[in-house]
Amino acid sequence: MSNRIEFTKEMKRDYTILIPNMLPIHLKLVGEIFRLHGYRMELLENEGPAVVEAGLKYVHNDTCYPALLCIGQFIDALQSGRYDVHKTALIITQTGGGCRASNYIFLLRKALEKAQLGFVPVISLNPLGMEKNSGFKITLTILLQAMLMILYADVLMCLKNQVEPYENEEGACAKLADAWADRLTRQFERSPRLAARRFRRNIAAIARDFNAVPYTPAKKVRVGIVGEIYVKYSHVANNHLERFLLSQGCEVTVPGLMGFLLSSLDHNIDDISLYGGSRAKQLGLRLVMRLANRVERSISSAIRKNSRLEPPTPYSTTRSKLGGMLGRGCKMGEGWLLTAEMCELIDAGVPNIVCVQPFGCLPNHIAGKGTIRALREKYPRANIVPIDYDPGATRVNQENRLKLMLSVAREEG
Repeated sequence: MSNRIEFTKEMKRDYTILIPNMLPIHLKLVGEIFRLHGYRMELLENEGPAVVEAGLKYVHNDTCYPALLCIGQFIDALQSGRYDVHKTALIITQTGGGCRASNYIFLLRKALEKAQLGFVPVISLNPLGMEKNSGFKITLTILLQAMLMILYADVLMCLKNQVEPYENEEGACAKLADAWADRLTRQFERSPRLAARRFRRNIAAIARDFNAVPYTPAKKVRVGIVGEIYVKYSHVANNHLERFLLSQGCEVTVPGLMGFLLSSLDHNIDDISLYGGSRAKQLGLRLVMRLANRVERSISSAIRKNSRLEPPTPYSTTRSKLGGMLGRGCKMGEGWLLTAEMCELIDAGVPNIVCVQPFGCLPNHIAGKGTIRALREKYPRANIVPIDYDPGATRVNQENRLKLMLSVAREEG
């Protein structure tokens, strides 16, 4: 692109790279890995009407809601006066797939130009080498360390969600998750290799710590959250959905990020089987998947041996739940994984599901809302409510629909 500003080696020394906030624990830990390799990264915390208004001002109103929010959060931060805009860069993922998410980066650059900020570099974080910057490179070491941090974050999120609704001291689980995030960061600062070797020991210790949080048993409605990845995880996008469900006396279950990443890898394996391609590449990808499955089994074993808590569901288990409901070739957006996660939740005793999606997100309307009838035929007790999120959707209406779903759940016991 003619308006692309490269992030150079000179910029790496003194530029701050802003990260849009989707998963606070995950992105905090991954950001720390990049910091250890010389990058100054900061996770954005700004939210509220100003972010939405900035998005609406600089992005076409018909665009994807997650794009509008990410871009709005960036521009609101740049215009806040907190940053030297001539020493600031932005980073955003670029999937390379058929979803509109592949075009967020181009929408962002266009919005920056409109806001008279076109000189701010935008870094593409992508697995395909679509854009390269001399000052930003993902080495194999960074990739492996970031994957470890994502696994840790999935565990922290999973165990926190199980204990938090029952904790005696409000905020105890959140403090424990933050403390472990800081502890893991310090381990990597002291010795990355030693931190990696302590992986299983750390998982066991995390499980013991959450198991030891004082709690009071109570009957709670168990609710799962699935849907488009940004709206599913980002409290900016879903109006603090998890906090609302907690306030309504629910135990919230949210599938981890690693399942989404492994499904993206799995799509490449399936594509070669369905459409042809390099068998050598397919074999290599299968070996990576095998290694990932071993790591997930190791996590499950460590948690079960050291606590009463349930570990994150391994990706291989989630994939097996799909049955014949959708074909493996359905991969736009979250694709078949969205349906498989709903099946997995119901089989795990979480029949109450909130399926969140940006308004007009066709892949999620097909793999999410479009499969609800089939899911109810297969699982008669399935209690699924699809919720759309966009600038025109009112929080009151969303919460009323959630309360209706919860009333049904309580009636059915």
